[in-house]
Amino acid sequence: MKHNILAPSILAADCAVLGEQIKAIERGGAKYVHIDVMDGVFVPSLSFGIPVVSSVRKVTDLKLDVHLMIIRPLKYVRSFAEAGADGITFHYESEDDPEEVIRAIRESGCKVGMSIRPDTRVEDVYPYLDKIDMLLIMTVQPGFGGQTYIRESTMRIAQAANYVAANKLDCDIEVDGGMTADTVRIVIEVGANVIVAGSAIFKGDAEANCKKYVAILDQTQKGEVL
Repeated sequence: MKHNILAPSILAADCAVLGEQIKAIERGGAKYVHIDVMDGVFVPSLSFGIPVVSSVRKVTDLKLDVHLMIIRPLKYVRSFAEAGADGITFHYESEDDPEEVIRAIRESGCKVGMSIRPDTRVEDVYPYLDKIDMLLIMTVQPGFGGQTYIRESTMRIAQAANYVAANKLDCDIEVDGGMTADTVRIVIEVGANVIVAGSAIFKGDAEANCKKYVAILDQTQKGEVL
């Protein structure tokens, strides 16, 4: 059984005290730092780039989970790997050939993730699930934090998890978007095991919020009812 992992998204963090907030999530039990990279083209927003990944790498030993929401991920794989990424996730819907991007990420020494938007069919990525380490299912439209979970995502997560299990694949299922105490329980129960949460963690006391969500993940892992 895969362990449930919390991956706080620094898109919702206060960049003025980013180092302090990363230390807070470490104390709170997070295992990953999720870093959203947006180019203003693939999604309407702009966000972090290579220098931020490099800076975050200097202040933490947590796994850096880098999510490339950009049109040409292949061009930047090596640079993000050299900046300190542990895992690089790109979008199936990007303009580059998925096989080439997977190969480049693997050759860079990073874990390989592939992400899909809410309107992309899960079955479209079946041919790649034996080649990647993680499938990221967006449960909101990518580009902005603080959105509400799209309820139809539950069936999509279950579909992906069932395919992975049926084919005995070693592929994590990550979800990103609209995570609350209630939606975290829902997505874990249908097969997700890596949870990205932004506002839920960094709005308020990041350490305490992390501990709350880690407890939910641990208890859901054990099949306990909260």
